[in-house]
Amino acid sequence: MKKLAIVTTHPIQYHVPWLVRLAEKKIAIKVFYTYEQSRNGTIFDPGFGRNIQWDIPLLDGYEYEFVHNTARHPGLENFRGIVNPTLIDKIEAWQPDGLLVIGWNYDSHLKCLRHFHGRLPVYFRGDSVLLHERKGLYKLARRIFLTWVYHHVDYALYVGTNNKSYFLRHGLKGSQLIFSPQAIDIGRFAQAGNGNVQLAQRWKKELGIPAGHLTVLFAGKLTRVKNPGFVLDLANVCKDLPVSFVLVGDGYLKPELQQRAQGKTNVFFMGFQNQSVMPAVYRTGDIYLMPSLSETWGMGINEAMACGVPVMASGQVGCATDLVLENKTGMTFRLGDVEKCRKFLETICQDRTRLTEMGACASTLIQFFSFSHIVDSVVRAMTETLWEPARRKWMNAAL
Repeated sequence: MKKLAIVTTHPIQYHVPWLVRLAEKKIAIKVFYTYEQSRNGTIFDPGFGRNIQWDIPLLDGYEYEFVHNTARHPGLENFRGIVNPTLIDKIEAWQPDGLLVIGWNYDSHLKCLRHFHGRLPVYFRGDSVLLHERKGLYKLARRIFLTWVYHHVDYALYVGTNNKSYFLRHGLKGSQLIFSPQAIDIGRFAQAGNGNVQLAQRWKKELGIPAGHLTVLFAGKLTRVKNPGFVLDLANVCKDLPVSFVLVGDGYLKPELQQRAQGKTNVFFMGFQNQSVMPAVYRTGDIYLMPSLSETWGMGINEAMACGVPVMASGQVGCATDLVLENKTGMTFRLGDVEKCRKFLETICQDRTRLTEMGACASTLIQFFSFSHIVDSVVRAMTETLWEPARRKWMNAAL
């Protein structure tokens, strides 16, 4: 049985399900978690402004190890926040046939890419895009640096169209790229049972949302980059429509947003909601809105679509190219374009059948962005490079 070592920072609800499925294949995996401080299941999230402990299991069904992190200031916000002096030795002691690194932008992760390049097939998975690049000399210098980084990668598992363009721009060839879609637990979100619909209806009643109103949902961190202020701008121009807006989440902008919303009868707030109830949260909305200023992907889009909810996304959301089909699964808009959004909502208010049609289309499309496709991409990458270690060993001996 071939062995794959996987390096990532900490258990993440979007990764663990496909890790478990991969462990069930004829590949032995071991995950090396580099942010040791997360071993108790708690992570401080600066966006939410609080410690987060997910209420779904994240350490069951696969082999893993938390590697000692000696960073002076441990954390996920800076390159030197992840420093694991024993990581390479631990990986080598396990004797894998391949290495998958998720994210390069930590001290230990980049060292792994450099050390194992030429020794093992090195696979990489990340979701960066070109949408949010700075201009000028910084852009040029970063392009040169990233081309050097990805020179150490044999295969990149790209999550979508924008991510593929990013890898191609930084020196990887098309033959080195394998589609590995950004995915969520579709089955868990798609289930209308388990009381999800009833809970959503109860919340709407408790909030005081008028019966018959079209409900637009924002669910995420209340931070500048997530652009929740746009929700209030849109609510202002929609005050003559039978539309209500619900903001779910926490963050440093919450007091300011609540103050701005005073007197607005079509705006409602809910606090942070954990993973187990998110399928119900999405069902409080008839439409899901993601107005982010910058979003490499936007997993909330996946989750909403799995619940059969159409979406509205800004053009700065990385997944919009792949998932938001105009007037089929929802609509996209330029940052600040409240008028296009208002017209879209007005059209739906006049013909609610369009909402049902778009929701059904969203549910169908999201099936192609599943954990099974991620597993298949990893298996394919390993299958195509099984001969690499032997070839390199022979070449090194010959030289």
